[in-house]
Amino acid sequence: MKKILITVFVWVFFSVQAHAVVQTNEITYKVGDTEFTGFLAFDDAISGKRPGVLVVHEWWGHNDYSRKRAKMLAKLGYTAFALDMYGTGKLAKHPEDAQKLMKAAVGQLPEAEKRFKAAYEILIQQKTVDPNKIAAIGYCMGGGIVMHMARTGVTALNGVVSFHGNFAFATQTPSKPGQSTAKVLAFTGGADPFVPMESMQAFVKSMTEASLDFQLKSYPGVKHSFTVPEANKVGKQFSLPLVYNAAADRDSWARTQIFFKDIFK
Repeated sequence: MKKILITVFVWVFFSVQAHAVVQTNEITYKVGDTEFTGFLAFDDAISGKRPGVLVVHEWWGHNDYSRKRAKMLAKLGYTAFALDMYGTGKLAKHPEDAQKLMKAAVGQLPEAEKRFKAAYEILIQQKTVDPNKIAAIGYCMGGGIVMHMARTGVTALNGVVSFHGNFAFATQTPSKPGQSTAKVLAFTGGADPFVPMESMQAFVKSMTEASLDFQLKSYPGVKHSFTVPEANKVGKQFSLPLVYNAAADRDSWARTQIFFKDIFK
């Protein structure tokens, strides 16, 4: 009898585990005449609606890294949508190409806002998403974008998280008190030449003047792209200060999880 009970338990356990998988799906959409391709991820073992999180890529474009982060968020119980700021298939392999793509996409903030809002609308329409609980995370260029969106209130966001984001980009336009209620959590490297002290000070000043709830965590001695494991290889290839830092990566991700629990409670 004991043997039969054990056999049944094991079968049930593995049956549940087999269904607890992250579902992914590519979604193509248009903003104006340009086609974009986003990446949706959610855990189908969770029933009902849950918070949604937008993921905004680095200046290289919508690549496997942003999709990896979307799947990590799905495993945490969120529905994540890694959006596309450049257009279907537009990826840069050289910094000069990345600069051109970034300038074309976000050089004009109204256009960047349209592209972000289009992805936001797709996310809140998903059957697994609670449209009243939406956040966004961004890396490098994407970090600047999500901070801009949080400050201006272009879409209804509970909060955003920026990883080695561009503060200069995030503070191009003034933000007024009452314009947004989104909370902001920003992580930066203390030795990141792309994020000088002046830009951090401007960020703090801008957030304070707008009466926004924000946290800024700077990691001493850490350089740009500290959450990206492939950063060292790319940095060496193009002589750029891109260095992965495992400790900062782990710590920032752990703090992000706490932040999400706070804003979604």
